[in-house]
Amino acid sequence: MTAFGHELAGTLRRASVIDMLLRHIRESLSPTEIALRLFHRDADAHDYVHAWPTGRPDRRPLLELIERRGPLILPEGLDPLVAEGDLPPQPDSGGSWLLAPFVARGRVTGAVAIRGEPGRFGGTALRLLEGLVAQASIALESARLVDLHDDGRRSWQEVVDAISPALCIVDRGGRIRRANRAFADLVNAPPASLIGRPWQAFVPPEWAVDLQRALEQQGAGREVDLRTGERTFAVTAVPITSTDRSALVLLFDDQTERRRLQDQLIQSEKMSAIGQLIAGIAHDLNNPLASVIGFADFLGEVPHVPPALREPLTVIREEAERASNIVKNLLSFARKQEHQRRPTALRPLLDATFVLLRNQFMSQRVDASIEVEQDLPMPDIDPNQIQQVFVNLLNNAAQAIASTGRPGQVLVRARRWLDGVAIDVIDDGPGMSEALAAQVFEPFFTTKPEGEGTGLGLSISQGILREHGGRIMLTTEEGRGSTFTVQLPLSTRPPAPAPESGAGAPVKRLRVLVVDDEPHILHYMHATLEAWGHIPVVARNGREGLELADRERFDLIISDLRMPELGGREFYEQLADGHPELAARLVFSTGDTVRGDTLAFLDSLDRPYLHKPFSLAELRALLAAVAQEA
Repeated sequence: MTAFGHELAGTLRRASVIDMLLRHIRESLSPTEIALRLFHRDADAHDYVHAWPTGRPDRRPLLELIERRGPLILPEGLDPLVAEGDLPPQPDSGGSWLLAPFVARGRVTGAVAIRGEPGRFGGTALRLLEGLVAQASIALESARLVDLHDDGRRSWQEVVDAISPALCIVDRGGRIRRANRAFADLVNAPPASLIGRPWQAFVPPEWAVDLQRALEQQGAGREVDLRTGERTFAVTAVPITSTDRSALVLLFDDQTERRRLQDQLIQSEKMSAIGQLIAGIAHDLNNPLASVIGFADFLGEVPHVPPALREPLTVIREEAERASNIVKNLLSFARKQEHQRRPTALRPLLDATFVLLRNQFMSQRVDASIEVEQDLPMPDIDPNQIQQVFVNLLNNAAQAIASTGRPGQVLVRARRWLDGVAIDVIDDGPGMSEALAAQVFEPFFTTKPEGEGTGLGLSISQGILREHGGRIMLTTEEGRGSTFTVQLPLSTRPPAPAPESGAGAPVKRLRVLVVDDEPHILHYMHATLEAWGHIPVVARNGREGLELADRERFDLIISDLRMPELGGREFYEQLADGHPELAARLVFSTGDTVRGDTLAFLDSLDRPYLHKPFSLAELRALLAAVAQEA
């Protein structure tokens, strides 16, 4: 038995313990049969280990009896147990039997039964068997604890390998004790090669100083930011326990996606701020533009205008309208608005765009041409918005060619495309690299020198086309030029009849009150209305307008919305209280239609309004509608 104990020492595998036990039982007691069973401590089940020799009867009922009764000597076989009802009938039950349980920590963990020739076993044999089983029980318990430890270590490794943050345990000397799969992947090294080696051997050299600082700040909760390529990590060093600081856990949290989302949020906040800025300056921009367009329209209608002035007046009006469209598109960029869409022929729209850019093409030595398929169907678009897209694309093409220092060509080709139309803007400029092409639609991205571009043109154009159900695509090759393709769906509505100018239609003479704080707008409105045969009266703010409304009768009141002293909204409310019949004849003119409160107020009135800068054709149409109602 002493030899058995020495042999068991250091044996930590359950199968080896059982093999040794069975061999010593056969050598020491010379049995003719052995049955052995272990009880599984972690579940309500038995683990049948061995029956020797093979082919012997199933002895499970006998082994279960040992668990209940403890060690026994049965010199006359198993029949007495059967007779007492403790055991069901057993085949081949004669001979001499010894029964002994496995016991660990006061708990039965299994049983063994051996059979020999009749009269073979006595008390000495039972004590020998019990001694062998007792030593085996101790060895089996040790093996079980080792298995639990190994299972725990495997579970720990599986858990830490399953988490996404990279971590490693570093001892006081800077050697790695353990690391998970994410850390091995981060430093691009096999997991087995990490253990016992210094962490400096695996991390990028530029990380060394920051990681050492993190280790020195252990437990302070401070993060160190590290970058590798496009990835950003926040690294902290935490002691394993509050009392033992001999080993630290280095935790690498991948912050790449979080930082990207933060950057997007910051960019979104910038865009929101720009939207608020646009809302604030839109009114101030639209007022002078309204004056320019109004006076250009007014002078264009003056009889006997010298021919030499007609083209400059046309250019002034077109350029002012172009500036107005830019402001409107900035407003659209800041806030989605409803726009007037209609089936529109592309050839006249493209011709008008080329007229606007003719001088620029000449100065930059750009030969521009248009090709439009015959009988090209009409897309359903807002002409002003789509023209702004073409202006942006043609401007970019001309500037790209100018950057080469040589003359160049731009071709605009309109053609059928699946269920819509496609317009290609093709230039023979320098083209773009793949990396540059991937960024051109991002807001504020520009390759132009500072002060020459905002980086909003293509971003706004892309937004306009998305609202139209279309898209814009880029094909480019460095050194070979670029092609921007605009795709637009077709209109499902018949084209609207062209609006009548009303220049020759007689309009009833109206008495009109114009309320505005811009002297130039009051000037051209007074001159225009007077030239059309109406009776204009002007007021510089809402307070003057109220005083005039108290004394005189008006067929129409046109009022600005944002004014000093008494704004348009307050003017309307006081007018509705004192003169409701006049309030029903009030039409607002405003350049501030981006703010939600302004739009809500205008919608609540359910009345038309003039959006500055408005054309004289729009003003004439309003007067005609009022004359019909009067």
